[in-house]
Amino acid sequence: MWKSLIEGLGKDCRFVPQANDSEISEVEDRLSISLPEPLKGCLLESNGIFGEYDLGLVWSVERIIATNTEFRGNKDFSELYMPFDSLLFFADAGNGDQFFFPIQNGKVRREDIFIWSHEDDSRNWVAPSLQKYIEWWVEGKINV
Repeated sequence: MWKSLIEGLGKDCRFVPQANDSEISEVEDRLSISLPEPLKGCLLESNGIFGEYDLGLVWSVERIIATNTEFRGNKDFSELYMPFDSLLFFADAGNGDQFFFPIQNGKVRREDIFIWSHEDDSRNWVAPSLQKYIEWWVEGKINV
C-alpha cells in the first residue's frame, strides 16, 4: 500500500528492503512505545523511504531508535529544549526540523503528524495522518 501510494504520486523515491517483526519489536522495546499501525505497516513494506535529494520521508528502524534515544538522553538538549519523551521522531525536513507522532503514556494516541523546530523548540501540526504527511510533503504542500 505505501509503495504504491508513493509511486502513484509520480515522484522518484527510493525504497529499501522491508523491516521484519523482530526489528519492529526492537524499536518498541528500546523506546518503550507501541508504534502506530500506519508507521509499522510502512516499515514492514520498506525499512526507510527516501525522496528527493535522498531525504528520508520515513526513517529506518535503526534511525528511529538512534535519533529518539539521542534526543531523549542528550544532557545538552535537556537544557535547551522541552523534553522529547512525548515525541516519536520518524523523519526529518533536511534542515534540522523533525517530524513526529505525539506520545501519551507510552502510546501514540493520535495519528496526526507534527513537526519540531530545532530553532525555537516549537511543535506544530502538519498533517492528519502518515498518509497525508507523505502525500503533502512529496507534493510540496508542507512548508518548513
